[in-house]
Amino acid sequence: MAATAEMDSLARRRSRIGTRALPYLLSLPALLVCIGVLIPFFTAVYYSLQRYRLSQPWAREMNWGETYWQLLTDPSFWNTLQVSLSYTVLTVGLQLVLGLGIALLLQKRTRLNNFVSILLLLPLMTAPALAALMWKLMTDPNFGILSYFVSLIGIEDFRWASSPDTALLTVVLVDTWVYTPFIMILLLAGLRSLPRQPFEAAALDGVPRSFVFLRITLPMLTPYILTAALFRLLESIQQFDIIYAMTQGGPGDTLMVFQVEAYLNFFQSTNVGRSAALLLILWAITFAISNLFIKNWLRLRERTHGEV
Repeated sequence: MAATAEMDSLARRRSRIGTRALPYLLSLPALLVCIGVLIPFFTAVYYSLQRYRLSQPWAREMNWGETYWQLLTDPSFWNTLQVSLSYTVLTVGLQLVLGLGIALLLQKRTRLNNFVSILLLLPLMTAPALAALMWKLMTDPNFGILSYFVSLIGIEDFRWASSPDTALLTVVLVDTWVYTPFIMILLLAGLRSLPRQPFEAAALDGVPRSFVFLRITLPMLTPYILTAALFRLLESIQQFDIIYAMTQGGPGDTLMVFQVEAYLNFFQSTNVGRSAALLLILWAITFAISNLFIKNWLRLRERTHGEV
């Protein structure tokens, strides 16, 4: 009898210990991921504070932020910032408009709409670098099929990505072709999850469709739009594969975005310090943008819950 009670007490004690240890065990993967993120981050911070070239390892020394000052006083850095922001605004803006328009067309649940929505996801399944190479062939001024179609409407010798005047337009088109389905599927899911009561009431009252879209659909869909825009902003401002595969940042420095310039500084100029500083500035920009979007999203959610 005493032995049984002792065994029950021991089992309860082990159960309590296991219950206390469970949260720590569940947080262990998150801790490992955090460590895996912080080690490269602080390594980049350390390198960015050095004058360090792989071709001159004997000249490696701490410069305590001189690299950042050189970047801020370098016109090429401000060109990189301008190109990166222009590329981000153009791609995200165009993709939001197209994605929302396609989602509205496919909002009704029918077999045809479901089939078309699945078909439109095919570009998203293509690796961006492969998509860029495919578009590079299609836009070749000599034998590209898109160059041929453009010539049919009277535009001869359209240079696409090989001209500074049209290079940005070309890579924006490629990015839009690849990533518009991502925004479309997010907004389509949001549209189909909206409550039906406000729309049914508006239909009974004979409210115009434009009013319904601007005053009912768009405000209710705004959290989904902000989420899609945030994901695409963070991806677009860090774009590398499409631009590098098509132009390698050219012609000249026309498409010299952060990731491409950091890559060229590291692998061509072997300037580790400058490359790390560029990536940390890019991290600071993405951190500020994500914080801004998250604050607006939380404010919007609080206002929506307050109205409800």
